[in-house]
Amino acid sequence: MVEAAMADTCENKNKRFNIGEGKANGAGAGDGDDTEDEECDVEVWDTLRYSFKMAQAVLDQNRELIKKVNENHQSKIPDNLVKNVGLIREINGNISKVIEIYSGLSVNFSDTVRQRKKIGNRKVENRRSRTEFDCWTS
Repeated sequence: MVEAAMADTCENKNKRFNIGEGKANGAGAGDGDDTEDEECDVEVWDTLRYSFKMAQAVLDQNRELIKKVNENHQSKIPDNLVKNVGLIREINGNISKVIEIYSGLSVNFSDTVRQRKKIGNRKVENRRSRTEFDCWTS
């Protein structure tokens, strides 16, 4: 379940973090239409929320596995102690999944911020060029 959700997140990364042309840093292009920005922000927040829910689901599963390991340990029944080896391996695998989720989230979020800064810088340069051109033609 978690693997499928993670794969879906990776496949849709570009769609979810697609930054609208000409929009940057929560500011519109001066035309009063910030719908692309708002859609992007909603998609970014939805992706963050989705990733945190995935991580929480894995952590909740680990909580249950840890309870089972503790029960098995307290029982001191040899078969239960042997089962703990597999349970602990599953816990370790789940920890790796959570690390992957947070790592991917961090990379995606950083990429989004960088893209917005680039778009914002281009918009400022374009405005300067137009202003200088307007001054020369007046």
